[in-house]
Amino acid sequence: MADLFDAAAMYDEDYLHFFASNTEPGVPTAALPAADLAWRLLDLRPDMRVLDLACGHGDLANRIAARGCRVTGLDSSAVFLDRARADAAGAGVDVEYVAGDMRRLPWHARFDRVINWSTAFGYFDDDTDRAVLRGIAGALRPGGRLAMDLDNLPAFLAAYSPSRVVAARDDGDMLVDRYRLDPATGRLEAERTIVRDGRTRRTHFVKRLFGFPELRDWLLAAGFAEVSCHGEDGRPLNADHRRMIVVAALPA
Repeated sequence: MADLFDAAAMYDEDYLHFFASNTEPGVPTAALPAADLAWRLLDLRPDMRVLDLACGHGDLANRIAARGCRVTGLDSSAVFLDRARADAAGAGVDVEYVAGDMRRLPWHARFDRVINWSTAFGYFDDDTDRAVLRGIAGALRPGGRLAMDLDNLPAFLAAYSPSRVVAARDDGDMLVDRYRLDPATGRLEAERTIVRDGRTRRTHFVKRLFGFPELRDWLLAAGFAEVSCHGEDGRPLNADHRRMIVVAALPA
């Protein structure tokens, strides 16, 4: 099936301009730092092989590598990967950054852990998204674990607004998203307008929204044996959490 939107037009230098220096939009300041949360929930240890899947500009991958893990970051955006490599070099950490597509992972039983953070799952049709989960299971060693950070559906719907505006500092640049929820597909469709340096461009994207029971069942069908859910503070998930951290483990 054709892609639901043009990812290259979405994840570009404009995205970094508005979001790279900010926390994930909507994440409360009381949330644990992503590296601390992933480290604890995945029981990470130095020398573990970790895949940051859809690693973006590498902030989390670089932080996990700085704690001693052997990290590989995969992303489809050349712009993001260039930024990730530059930041890794500046921080003096070693991360293997790979250009690739999560639908076609080139590894088998290589990693101890996989991290998929900042709502980096759910951008394809449902059959393809399920196949991505099977690919993740195949890239993990027996007993390996996956952590996914996604919108927490009850809180997302309670706070839903049909639009948002993001301003970049005081330079007059802005990004405007207009949303439409499609209950028949469980997708959020967004039309994005970017105003930067006096120029305007428009793009769109689509993402799937998940409740925990549905995603749990998908993960079990993909081969995982245990699935749990947590909020951004690491505690068991409740309706007030803004983020849903799903942790899944393969049989040993």
